[in-house]
Amino acid sequence: DIKKEGILLYDSGRHELAEEREMSHEERQGKAKEDFDYWFESAKQFFHDCHANLERKWNSKAAFELHQATERFYSAILLVFISYKPKTHDLKDLSKQVASQDPSFLSVFPLGTAEEKRLFELLRKAYVDARYDKNYKITHEELQWLGERVSLLQKMTEDICRNKIKSFAN
Repeated sequence: DIKKEGILLYDSGRHELAEEREMSHEERQGKAKEDFDYWFESAKQFFHDCHANLERKWNSKAAFELHQATERFYSAILLVFISYKPKTHDLKDLSKQVASQDPSFLSVFPLGTAEEKRLFELLRKAYVDARYDKNYKITHEELQWLGERVSLLQKMTEDICRNKIKSFAN
């Protein structure tokens, strides 16, 4: 990213950026497993906290944590598949990138109806609005439906990523 997107401010001529190289199968598998273990565990912790706050009826806090869990499950997938985590919190963008790696992830958040789109948008906006907009509202029922979708995402993430990690051994 630095080499592609950065702007050179000063060049002493004494140092060069290393060239990108292919990793061995073992290195690729190890990196994918390490990334998966970290991001998947982090996502599970946010998902757990979401449930605890849902029980407390702290819906906005639960919505933010549900967003974080979703974002981190998506990050785990992208790191396993392409060894890259984009610098975005937008679930719409992340879901497109994940679906480009495995289209089965399109089933996680169906967008076929206006209601499904509205609910996904509530989750998408939770990253900022649940924390900073006093007018952000999400109901227990909406959080439950979204939570069921994230539970499916968790299961799919674990199954598909573990299979992908195994495939790097070849």
